[in-house]
Amino acid sequence: MVKAARLHHHGDPLVVDEVSLPAPEAGEVRVELAFAGVNLVDSYVAAGRVAADGPLPRTVGSEASGHLDGRPVLVSGAGLGSTRDGVWAGAVNVPPSAVVPLPAGVGLPEAAALGVAGLTAWDTLQLAGVQTGDRVLVLGASGGVGLTTVSLAVSMGATVWGQTGSADKAGAIRRQGADRVVVSDATGLRDAVAELEPTVVIDGLGGEFTPAALSAMAPHGRLVLFGTSAGSTSTLELRTVYRNGLRLLGYGGLMLSDEERRAGLVEALAALADGRLRIPIDRVLPLQQVNEAFRLIGDRALTGKIVLDLG
Repeated sequence: MVKAARLHHHGDPLVVDEVSLPAPEAGEVRVELAFAGVNLVDSYVAAGRVAADGPLPRTVGSEASGHLDGRPVLVSGAGLGSTRDGVWAGAVNVPPSAVVPLPAGVGLPEAAALGVAGLTAWDTLQLAGVQTGDRVLVLGASGGVGLTTVSLAVSMGATVWGQTGSADKAGAIRRQGADRVVVSDATGLRDAVAELEPTVVIDGLGGEFTPAALSAMAPHGRLVLFGTSAGSTSTLELRTVYRNGLRLLGYGGLMLSDEERRAGLVEALAALADGRLRIPIDRVLPLQQVNEAFRLIGDRALTGKIVLDLG
């Protein structure tokens, strides 16, 4: 028996209860879990906006850390929390492809928060081809992915500005190494970043932020869109895109193959181990407060990641 956060009906609060965990099937291993990350997409799963056809009831959660045969590991991918039981539990049965050993020096709480934020930061900056001398604007820089992206882009030799809608969160972005923090909504974004003239924009907001950022970019700039927390639709001035030779690139973590996900996680963990990538954790809550974690994410009350203690 293990304690687990279970989804019984879409839209209802999760229920933390004792459930029976069967023996691992052929091709599976059992991982004893310690901490788990909480992401916006997990709330979408609970609401039925993502993976609505997954089995019910099921355990939610897509990233966690723990031990396999006494060795510290990260668990991520393989449909965890969507097409099969997830990781918000004391233990989980997973295919070996979903288990990545932790390098020395990486703590379990930070590792638990890396499966989405760290992988997204690594992959989006790689997709943009960021290198020394680039001028990178990170939209939504006070969130878990944003803060992680800021630290990694700085380590790559870029000039990095971070955007946030709240002046209260500016300090966290500076602590990640940002050269400047921009407190702005979509309406004022173009003027606010005109001096930077970004060559790269990492955009997890969408909505009206995307066309505003495109209008401010240097010729031949690259914008990578990975989320739409500010809105799923916008109107683009297409002449801005083709006249300036801009590239609008989409990144979807759910599209990754097991091999691509694992390779990215290995790289992100290495960057976490040597300090190039930093994942700030806003708070750690016990598993019993999982619905409070959803509320905090929905209210945008966090600066960084939120982690569940599964003990």
